[in-house]
Amino acid sequence: MRPKQWVKNGFVLAPLVFTGEFLNPQWIGWAMTAVLLFCVASSAVYIVNDMQDVERDRAHPKKSKTRPLASGAVTIPMAMMLLVALYAILVWGWFIAPDVVMVIAGYLVLNLAYTFVLKHMPVVDIFTIAIGFVLRVYAGAVALSVPLSSWMAVTTLCLALYLAAVKRRQELAKSGSQGREVLQKYSVTLVDRYAHMSATGALFFYSLYVMSAKPDMVLTIPLVLFGLFRYWYVVEELDGGESPTDALLADWQLLLTVFFWVAACAWTLWPVKG
Repeated sequence: MRPKQWVKNGFVLAPLVFTGEFLNPQWIGWAMTAVLLFCVASSAVYIVNDMQDVERDRAHPKKSKTRPLASGAVTIPMAMMLLVALYAILVWGWFIAPDVVMVIAGYLVLNLAYTFVLKHMPVVDIFTIAIGFVLRVYAGAVALSVPLSSWMAVTTLCLALYLAAVKRRQELAKSGSQGREVLQKYSVTLVDRYAHMSATGALFFYSLYVMSAKPDMVLTIPLVLFGLFRYWYVVEELDGGESPTDALLADWQLLLTVFFWVAACAWTLWPVKG
């Protein structure tokens, strides 16, 4: 189920933060319901992916020890039972938040296509990963019945493309073209260009959004810029980035940057009662 990866579902909370309703208990409840349902859905995706890749993972020096199916710690029938239980929770979620589960259904279909087809297609594989993050943000907006800002959508897409490109770069640098079939169609130079373009786009669109719609948040722009610089340092000098979640959780400066960014957003967007 990879609970450590649930940190990615924090993207679901972005609309709650930017609407300024993060002190409203009812809105918090709606947003957290969406987060929990996305955690269940993402875990289901990981199980399907691991079942599909079990033979390849058994031949991988690291995954053969860390992936439960590949290592033999969990059997296929056990994984199937857990998968059915997770799907049952999502069916139950339909009666609680049907609109959110509709978005999640799209996420599940997209990831099934990724697991069996799209992850073997260069460029398409990176965009598929990134769209998954946009769907998280969209689910957060749907949970609150607010429109998804086009600025937020395109910024999230660029940031996710950056993380996905860096992930491919590190996989290629560490394992060569043997790690994934699609890596045979990439080069480090090419994915570096993808990463640079995506990071520039994320900073550009975020800055435009802040300066045009949320001018009080301009002080968060340096934090975003520092976060991008620091993440690239972790990739280049500390050999991280193959797992964005691990890179974030293992680097105290990145964690502190995220904390200060959230704090700055909360401070500038804090609801003022008239």
